[in-house]
Amino acid sequence: MTYDAQAWFGQTYDKVLLRMEGDVKNGKSQNARNELLWSHAITPFWDSHLGLRYDSGFGLNRGWLAFGVQGFAPYWLYVEATTYVNEQGRTAFRLELEYDLLITQRLILQPRIEANVYGKNDSAHYLGNGLSSLESGLRLRYEFSPEFAPYIGVDWDGTFGNTATYLKQNNKGTEDTKFLAGVHFWF
Repeated sequence: MTYDAQAWFGQTYDKVLLRMEGDVKNGKSQNARNELLWSHAITPFWDSHLGLRYDSGFGLNRGWLAFGVQGFAPYWLYVEATTYVNEQGRTAFRLELEYDLLITQRLILQPRIEANVYGKNDSAHYLGNGLSSLESGLRLRYEFSPEFAPYIGVDWDGTFGNTATYLKQNNKGTEDTKFLAGVHFWF
């Protein structure tokens, strides 16, 4: 099972943002990323973020300082770009892009891509420097209302460089294709 959630509390210009993403396999959390951020509107379509990220579920748990932006680029391209620094001086960068293609007013095809880049090798977590992982996929959702939209989709995950080398050395796969079914909702 995979989860990807975002919640916020506050007003339009200043709010607390909680982002969570990860996998659950055999009842155990894997690759969990949890972020608690202060979000401040810098333009009508862009927010800046400052806060903390906590990784758990694989190797030793780690904390990071996070800062970045989230919003809509021209033509309604959704962008999340966040830079991270942890107490060992390690750096990371995460970029997520999504775009909604309206097939009809209710049927929407959403291509998405997520890339993770690391500044240093981290063999304890099987992470190599440079482009570490790339996830791309398509989701087809039907909006019964803007607040409730079930979807189906497919995602491809791949690892590169030293990250792929670390995984191969530990008899782990370097790419994966997943078929998805879920619900996109908000309230």
